[in-house]
Amino acid sequence: MDQKIVFIGAGSMAEAIIAGLTKSDSLAHQRIFVTNKSNQDRLTYLEETYGIKQVNDKDKIISESDIVVLAMKPKDMKDALSSIKSLIHSKQLILSVLAGTSTKAILKEINKKVPIIRVMPNTSALIGESATAISKGKYVEEYHMTIANKLLHTIGKTVTVEEDKMHAVTSISGSGPAYIYYLVEAMQKAAIDAGLEQDIAEQLIKQTIIGVGEMLRTSSEPVHILRENITSPEGTTEAGLNALKKHGFEKAITECVESARKRSLELGEEE
Repeated sequence: MDQKIVFIGAGSMAEAIIAGLTKSDSLAHQRIFVTNKSNQDRLTYLEETYGIKQVNDKDKIISESDIVVLAMKPKDMKDALSSIKSLIHSKQLILSVLAGTSTKAILKEINKKVPIIRVMPNTSALIGESATAISKGKYVEEYHMTIANKLLHTIGKTVTVEEDKMHAVTSISGSGPAYIYYLVEAMQKAAIDAGLEQDIAEQLIKQTIIGVGEMLRTSSEPVHILRENITSPEGTTEAGLNALKKHGFEKAITECVESARKRSLELGEEE
């Protein structure tokens, strides 16, 4: 790819995408730029870590970029767009990773007929394994989607969804890695309480998670069959699963996802 891309915002999601792009070598590091509101240390870190460029002449870089990635905090969206909307034009492609923020709301702030694609990656983009959903705004053509898919394939797998489903996507794949990390934390604590040394517990649990992920990726069996295959009647696995059921594991996960989805909706209503 020979496009010039600028990130407006330098948080964890911007870094995850930048990391994926630079590791894939699909885009020259010198054509990736980043700016934020005030954190110079953060910009210096990204430049030194990934070999990208800080924005010195903000107006020039933004107006000349082919792709503009909106990666600021959702609450800062209006102020940020107010400061750059005069630089945005219809030949650019806007990618928004703002949780809960619709393309319609962004178009309203920019007040121009520009193509905007809403993107929900996750932080596994850091290692090229993001589960990324994209949806197109009003002025997006198929060639815009092709560009976005080519770009985002460098950080993982992509699926296209209707925009009204993005709140559910946010609650599943956007926030999902944190749920898994929380599970791992709980398993590590339980393992240590059961008498295992911390380093042994961490090794075993990490490899277990990696193995499960690979089984899910490669096996043609439905997930419930994979679970049943290792659940012998009256065995240890069944005893553990019964404890999870007793304590409302499935209900907890359902409420977890629903709470995240509702918060995404709330963020949208705050536009």
